[in-house]
Amino acid sequence: MNVFEFRNLLSSEEKKEKRKSFFRSLIRPVETGANGTQDYVVKKGSGRNKIASTRQ
Repeated sequence: MNVFEFRNLLSSEEKKEKRKSFFRSLIRPVETGANGTQDYVVKKGSGRNKIASTRQ
């Protein structure tokens, strides 16, 4: 690897990191229970007609 390739590699990595941090800053947290989302009822499957839990 020569100096030119190395410099291009460094600059591309810096651009990637800058882009990642920018997109992370755009993500907003969601409130649990906002707009009635806390009491979802499961429609299909083994847990049918049960309220969905927020824990995983």
